[in-house]
Parts: sequence; C-alpha cells; structure tokens
Amino acid sequence: MAFTASLSSHIPFYNNSSTLSPKRGKTSKRTPLLCKPVAAIPPLSTATTNTVPDISTIAVVSGGSIAALAAVLSLADPERRRQLQAEEVGGGDKEVVREYFNNSGFQRWKKIYGETDDVNRVQLDIRLGHSKTVENTMLMLTEEGSLKGVTVCDAGCGTGSLAIPLAKQGAIVSASDISAAMVAEARKKAEEELLADNGGEAPVMPKFEVKDLESLDGKYDTVVCLDVLIHYPQSKADGMIAHLASLAEKRLILSFAPKTFYYDLLKRVGELFPGPSKATRAYLHAEADVERALQKVGWKIRKRGLITTQFYFARLVEAVPA
Repeated sequence: MAFTASLSSHIPFYNNSSTLSPKRGKTSKRTPLLCKPVAAIPPLSTATTNTVPDISTIAVVSGGSIAALAAVLSLADPERRRQLQAEEVGGGDKEVVREYFNNSGFQRWKKIYGETDDVNRVQLDIRLGHSKTVENTMLMLTEEGSLKGVTVCDAGCGTGSLAIPLAKQGAIVSASDISAAMVAEARKKAEEELLADNGGEAPVMPKFEVKDLESLDGKYDTVVCLDVLIHYPQSKADGMIAHLASLAEKRLILSFAPKTFYYDLLKRVGELFPGPSKATRAYLHAEADVERALQKVGWKIRKRGLITTQFYFARLVEAVPA
C-alpha cells in the first residue's frame, strides 16, 4: 500500500502463538525475509498487543505542533474530493477504482509493477515494497511443500506479479482483477514468460478474468488477495473477507494497510496533498478488525508479518480454518 510519507521498519514473520515453525514444533531454519531499515517507526498495534505509539516517537511532530497539525487536518475535505470522483464516473468506490485502473492508474501502476527505469524515487520504492510482499507470500505458500497441482485464486491480480511465479511453481492459478487493462497486461506478460520458457515441463497458463472480488466463485486450495482491501472500508471489508474465506479450502492470505495512530496520521497528512496519483480512496484496517472478521467465519490467523519501505507498508497474514 503506497503512501507518500517516509517510514520504514524490519519486522520478520512470526507465528500466532510461538516462534516455532508450523511443522510440528520444529524450529524453523528459514531466514526471515526482511526489508532494509531506513528509519525507526512506532510498533504497530495487533490483536494481541495493545501498544499505543508514544507521541514523542513521531519525528517532525512535537509539542504544540500536534495541535497545529490537527487544526490543519480538520480543514481538509478528502470526502468532498471523493464524492466528486464518484460523481464523475457515475458510481461509488468500486466504479472509481475500475475507472482509475483502466486509465491513468493503469499506466502508473504498470510502470511500478514492471521493470522499466522510467520511474521516480517514490515509485521505485513502492515497487520494492510490493515485490517484498509477493516474495513473502511465495515463501508462505512454498514452505510446506510443492505447489504443483495446488489450486490458487489470485484475487486482484494486477499485472500478474504473483500469478506468474505461482504458475512457474506448478500451481493451477485463477487470476482476476476489476481492471480489464490490468488483466490484459497480466495475460500478455504470462504468455511472454511462461510460453517462452522451454526448459522442462511447460507450466499451466493462469486463467485470467475481469472480475471484482464480489463476483468471484468456485473453490480453491488457497485464496490470495494482496493490496486490494485498501479499496474497501471496514464495513465492507468484513463481508469481503468472509466471501474470500468461503472460496478457500485450506488457507487464505491477505495483505492490507495497517491502521494505527501513526499510519493514520500519515495518511491524513497525505490527503492534504492529493495530487494526480491519489485518485482513489485508501482505507486502513486494524489487524484486530481483520482477525475478528476471520474468526466470525471460523478462521484463525496462523502467520503474520509486516513489510515496509519508505513509501509502502503492508500487514501480511495467513489464515486457516480454526
């Protein structure tokens, strides 16, 4: 999840109840995949930790500056901007997201998710953050065995950054996105990378479809939804998490922008400077809320991790039936 505020940390993955590998109590020998630290950030709140960031840890904000900043934030009107966006496309959040990622947003994120050098420092940093999320997701998926023949639903596939490596590992992938432009790009990249690979057994091409999350159906061994819940308020995210869990037989992997005092403040500051790149509404989610939504439908979080760079931060969780 991208926000234009400078922060970073390096928190490894950990199990919900201990630091042992889920494989029958054996200590894991894997080295946690960490992001390069740039600056310290306050700890994130979790469902099991009630830590509240000390105000003194927030750099560039001190004493009376907080009151001044709060006053400025109260004058901002992001809701008005969002209302105008929705009116322009004749709908709500979903229509705004679809319009954005089929047009200007597609061009921007195609560059970020790609390998072109035509990106600025912020976009390059977001690319790094997203790639770390994909890497950690692949680590979660492969640490318990081969993916050959495993059915995976990649909900919100973007340009195929997860669907393609999943297919290379032998998974049977169903990938979808609300943006037709994104799906077309993902299919093109998959054909270039998978069909051109003549070494060994040819991987099964992912099945790409233009669908929003609400329209997904079927049953899969694993459902993965990365960096998509940022487009859903918590009231709708609960239902979406329940729907995604209903599609999964064995596990569900989600990433979302964590809602803490510190990150919420950064988001609100960013809303003062909307710019052309902030064309969709961004929702943060408390990890406790996500965990409760999973518990309501009989699932529990087994693993969790945090990926951060200067301009990207995401909580990554793996849930299994309770």
